[in-house]
Amino acid sequence: MPAEQVVVTGALGYTGRYITRRLLARGAQVTTLVAHPDRPNPFGSRLRIAPFDFDRPDALRSTLAGATTLYNTYWVRFARGGTTFEQAVANTRRLIQAAEAAGVRRLVHISVSNASAAPHLPYFRGKAELEDAVRRSKLSYAIVRPTLIFGLGDILINNIAWLLRRFPLFAVPGDGRYRLQPIAAEDVAAIAVEAGDTAANVELDAAGPDTFTFDELVWLIAGAVSSRARLVHMPPALALAAASLIGLSVGDVMLTRDEVAGLMADTLVSAEPPRGQGRLGDWLRANAETLGREYASELRRHFPT
Repeated sequence: MPAEQVVVTGALGYTGRYITRRLLARGAQVTTLVAHPDRPNPFGSRLRIAPFDFDRPDALRSTLAGATTLYNTYWVRFARGGTTFEQAVANTRRLIQAAEAAGVRRLVHISVSNASAAPHLPYFRGKAELEDAVRRSKLSYAIVRPTLIFGLGDILINNIAWLLRRFPLFAVPGDGRYRLQPIAAEDVAAIAVEAGDTAANVELDAAGPDTFTFDELVWLIAGAVSSRARLVHMPPALALAAASLIGLSVGDVMLTRDEVAGLMADTLVSAEPPRGQGRLGDWLRANAETLGREYASELRRHFPT
């Protein structure tokens, strides 16, 4: 029986890497679409690499030809230079159109929890627009909405640990009572691949078994890395300014105004029963020795010079 042929966007990145690992483990032939084909490839010859080619629909369609399923993790965390949320929405629409033209059977689209809950924030507004585009497409689809994803390769949890290891104070925007429901990257991959195996159109949240306030999350990470840093609650604008100063020192964008607003709006929790099983506390204990030892740069990862 011939191997299943699938396409994953961003297999050299974060969430896409976990999905790719699971698909390869079950014998699928995987092609990835990436923005930076020269990045290190942990999968070697088992993974075929192709550029996104958003401006070349024929080439994009050719790359997708023969695939039964497209797993789409493509998105941008924030606008920078010529990279905007509007461009990311337009690019994803082109990807969906190319998948339709190539005869792809199913699309598994990775969105975000509560995508429509914060239409005033470009990140969430763009995600909600693309969910509508997926629904209107000719493809069989699954929309998977993760909350906060943790795992090796994570940026947020790692950099919180990095700050806690190096500074006596940790700035918390607002009262720190807003909630998060972290999910393991392995669980997101399992949910996505399982969703790819079905035919019905489904929309589901991907959240873990534990819900924390932001303060509780920081305390949990601090305990794992043996930090004695003190949490200091600040007005969001002041906490953002502090993050911006540290970001300048490491040459990165550590936190954005929209991300602070999204966190404080409880967007990273789900009203659905948790589908993930991995617990953040267990993962922190297993990775405490290396977590936060080095800063994880968003700009170096996604905007290399």
